[in-house]
Amino acid sequence: MIQAEFGKNGYPMDHLDRQMQPWSTRLRDDLRIGPPESNQLATTIAKEVASLSEEARQRVIVASQIPLKTRIEELESFQGWMDLVHETSKPHPVVVRAQVVCQNYICFVYLGESCFNVLKKELPPGSAAKKCCRFLTDNPIRAFRNAVAHANWRYLPDFTGLEYWARKGAEPTEPMVRFEVSQQALSFWQALARCTAYASFLTL
Repeated sequence: MIQAEFGKNGYPMDHLDRQMQPWSTRLRDDLRIGPPESNQLATTIAKEVASLSEEARQRVIVASQIPLKTRIEELESFQGWMDLVHETSKPHPVVVRAQVVCQNYICFVYLGESCFNVLKKELPPGSAAKKCCRFLTDNPIRAFRNAVAHANWRYLPDFTGLEYWARKGAEPTEPMVRFEVSQQALSFWQALARCTAYASFLTL
């Protein structure tokens, strides 16, 4: 899990870089992001967002009804709660299940609407940040976001992951399709979402 370490000098990108390095193979295989970017993902995203024109950055900022400072505070609060849970060696199962609900909402619904969908429109093709935003808003994560928002998910019988139902496209007449995500894959999705959001928000 990505740990938050906000201080007087802000969030150190190298800390996020180190925490994403174990996922470098997934970044290469799933997102086509190879080294050196895969070993410095947060730093790379921050540089790419910083290189956007002032007009593009302002479009991202004004697209949000909530100030970015407030969104960062919300992420800090969320991470603080996550840290409290992980301070307990064996958290109660009901706490873990509440954590799953909260984490999935923050990573895929809250950040999907407030960050990834808006930012990907302004990023240049081929950039690592755009690849991350696109990955986080395309299927199967797009379908998972919708399943979380509409309560169409549950644990697998052996608790090794989740199964969920959503439409593959945007047409309301489409049939609902079953998806499945392992705990390992979900952990990667969540880590990528938080890394992308932190690096982007703190740079804008």
